[in-house]
Amino acid sequence: MIITLDRKVSSKQKELVIRKIRELGFQPHISSGIQRTVIGVIGENAILAREIFEAMDGVEFITPISQPFKLASRDFHPKNSVVALEDIRIGGKEIVIMAGPCAVEGEKEILEIAEAVKKSGARVLRGGAFKPRSSPYSFQGLGRQGLEYLREAKKKTGLAIVTEAMEPAQLELVAEYADIVQIGARNMQNFNLLQEAGKIRKPVLLKRGMSATIKEFLMASEYIMKEGNYDVILCERGIRTFETATRFTLDLNAVPVIKRLSHLPVIVDPSHATGDRNYVAAMSRAALAAGADGLIIEVHPHPDKAFSDGPQSLNFRQFQEMMKELKHLSSAFKRKI
Repeated sequence: MIITLDRKVSSKQKELVIRKIRELGFQPHISSGIQRTVIGVIGENAILAREIFEAMDGVEFITPISQPFKLASRDFHPKNSVVALEDIRIGGKEIVIMAGPCAVEGEKEILEIAEAVKKSGARVLRGGAFKPRSSPYSFQGLGRQGLEYLREAKKKTGLAIVTEAMEPAQLELVAEYADIVQIGARNMQNFNLLQEAGKIRKPVLLKRGMSATIKEFLMASEYIMKEGNYDVILCERGIRTFETATRFTLDLNAVPVIKRLSHLPVIVDPSHATGDRNYVAAMSRAALAAGADGLIIEVHPHPDKAFSDGPQSLNFRQFQEMMKELKHLSSAFKRKI
């Protein structure tokens, strides 16, 4: 449930409400606005304590949350959340483009890519240092060395960094180097990893599992937020259907549906969804039309030589041309890239 405090609530009254929440074994999650402070009360059967809080000084009214995802719900936070990274705002008027290779392959390559995508308008550099692969014989990433290369690319270009952590033990290391920690589709329901990601103070990019419903996707975000990290960015990257013409089916329905149900920013990954560079630009345009707050695109100087995901990677010229189109298109939605 949500406790909305009176506009004139005193600090002492507010503290007594928070103390009572904890005494009853629930978790308080506070959202302070300009005019109102609301407290999300998280815990099984919390609504049964409604009358206790209604009788307390400083409480204006109580609102039950009907959705199973409490903190991610618009009931808890009616306005769109914005995840801030220095001068970057994900979820605001700007459409943020994240771009780079599937995997970090070397220092020279990642710097070349970083400079190229920045020139075309990307704000965040993506690149995997640890790579979850379907085959155990495929390239698994450079690990810490890959993170070092990403750090150097950031120093030289100023781009923010997003890269994936695959297990709880990697989170501290990845968070040391990354501005955004990615939780991949295969780990969307790795609840131990999600909970640990909620304890770090870095934004988390959570990708939708390939067979996950929207409700399951939002419940996964709840695991992160429940631990106190509200800087969650959701990523639609395609779901598994009967269709074989593309790698996955890009579920653009998810963007407006999530926007209606949740306050969290939503970006789209057309590269992994289609698995084919020929469709990336079209699906990127469609994602912006659906209301996405950003895109994450795979870019490589020589896709035919890429260590992983070459068929879905754009080369520098293709990325530049697509970005020109998207910049024009974004103005139609009163946003900018």
